[in-house]
Amino acid sequence: MARRGTEAFPDLGAHCDEPDCNQLDFLPFECDGCGGFFCAAHRAYRDHGCAKAADQGRTVVVCPDCGDAIERAAAVPGPQGDREILDAHARSRRGCDPARKRKPQCPVRRCKEALTFSNTSQCKGCGVKVCLKHRFPADHSCAAAAAAVARRAAGTARCGRDVVQKKQGGCRPALAVSARSFKIC
Repeated sequence: MARRGTEAFPDLGAHCDEPDCNQLDFLPFECDGCGGFFCAAHRAYRDHGCAKAADQGRTVVVCPDCGDAIERAAAVPGPQGDREILDAHARSRRGCDPARKRKPQCPVRRCKEALTFSNTSQCKGCGVKVCLKHRFPADHSCAAAAAAVARRAAGTARCGRDVVQKKQGGCRPALAVSARSFKIC
């Protein structure tokens, strides 16, 4: 077990339990396998030789084509084992499909922006997911916005209560008082 802290601050930090290190660390890591306290250099299982947690480590091989993570068995380490795992993945029932790795792109013409979690906006008018550059209806040729513009141009759009209809079919806000009633001093 690690000695705790310093003489002045006995509850602050701990000495590393690695016999060759014994460094005082004010933010020590507690191993969930053996319960020891370790510095940043010895916090991993393999760095302090943790016997209790040797079987808890899981490793995966990431397929470079489709991006799938395939769990590696502990008995087949090294690059030769990785090749065998990837070959078995390619021959599997599910197979290796490179199309799964590609992220969806913005549907606007000539836009190559990938749609990610933080770069996607869904249009309230047409429901299409677009990138942030094209989030406004006029920027992505929104069908709902185009229909609203056509209705306004045709004069079928309804004006609000406080708006007066002009002779050309457009709407303008109603004035509460006439501009002629103001005196200029």
